Amino acid sequence: MRILSRATLSLVVLTLPFVASAALAGGGHKAGHHHFEFGAPGNPDDVDRTVQVALEDIYFEPETINVKAGETIRFILTNNGELVHEFNIGTPHMHAEHQEEMQMMVDHGVLEPDKINYEMMKMEMADGTTMEHDDPNSVLLEPQGKAEIIWTFAKPMELEFACNIPGHYDVGMAGTFEFIEKVALK
Repeated sequence: MRILSRATLSLVVLTLPFVASAALAGGGHKAGHHHFEFGAPGNPDDVDRTVQVALEDIYFEPETINVKAGETIRFILTNNGELVHEFNIGTPHMHAEHQEEMQMMVDHGVLEPDKINYEMMKMEMADGTTMEHDDPNSVLLEPQGKAEIIWTFAKPMELEFACNIPGHYDVGMAGTFEFIEKVALK
């Protein structure tokens, strides 16, 4: 478990609306990018096991999750923190790109430190995209919110789960998937 000082946590909360990104010129969540080389949404009937993940301010518990190729996991996610958090399965490169989209959501008032503006999420951008956060590998949770993701892992590779809300990943709100040969199922 990571323990952050109140000063660090306050800095994250206070700077959240002001973090700038020059790469936002064309942003928004892009429709149709739901193909992932590392896996796919899983079928509830094929779940091998369930993993509880707590989203805290500003870390995940657990910080490492063992998985194996072909395994389908139901992630039960609970935001125990006072801030909005994200659980997103992806590569480090994907997280870096997604952080730009999340910054745009902050810039347009979709994300505030402790709430999500669902009406603003539906707003259509000039390029026809919206800021809806609807990728199957990711979920946004308000404080005390709960959700689940069912995911089937395709192959061993460098893979993380992370919160890409501006500033959160930077202060360590990321965990790793460790691919192992065998895992105790159910």
